[in-house]
Amino acid sequence: MNLFDAVHDRVVPTAGHLAIGTTSVLVVLGVAFVLVAVEPLWRVVRLVVTLVHELGHAVIGVLVGRQFTGFVLRGDMSGHAVTRGPARGPGRVASTWAGYPAPALVGALMVWAAGRGWSAPLITAGLVILLFALVRVRSALTVVVMLVAIGGSAALWWWRDDTLQAQVLIGLGVVLLVGAWRHLLAVLADRSGASDPAVLGQLTHLPRILWNLTFVAVCALATWVVGVEVWSALS
Repeated sequence: MNLFDAVHDRVVPTAGHLAIGTTSVLVVLGVAFVLVAVEPLWRVVRLVVTLVHELGHAVIGVLVGRQFTGFVLRGDMSGHAVTRGPARGPGRVASTWAGYPAPALVGALMVWAAGRGWSAPLITAGLVILLFALVRVRSALTVVVMLVAIGGSAALWWWRDDTLQAQVLIGLGVVLLVGAWRHLLAVLADRSGASDPAVLGQLTHLPRILWNLTFVAVCALATWVVGVEVWSALS
């Protein structure tokens, strides 16, 4: 098998919907619940949510023409992504807005793709984004988190097992969705001028409550998608 065939076999989706099994879905949901409910585990897992948050800023920033120059994840589980471009305007607004919805949207996409046989293409896309972002890390902790994420994604991609990939995506998708809500609840209570909704208010002169409502709406839509997909898998 040549390199092209090897890569092709690990990228193409499966044919039709993938039957995961009710028991497998329940086990995956149980593991996800433990990860987000047990505080010591959550302190580690939330780094993944923060990573997706920061990459949300970065990816949308690149798509709207900004330059992604670096990002960091901190020991307190916060993070910061830097994109260069005009200080104001729709591109800056879009890249600033993208952080909080990103974990919920990515989580919903993961769960949606898992049941439809699209786990492999989604894992491939995620691996490419992680490799692109790796050269832009700006702290030792960020390097460690990125290497773990890349290593896990690469193993899941190379030793392809469609059922395992789907199980991982469902579990991680649920964790990201719950993490998105937990991060959102924290920012709703934040009254500082440095939070994303506060910066959006400064950029647009629209009240931060309006931007918070858009975050709530996206998380609610993502929750509905995940709920429908999980219910379908359990039926």
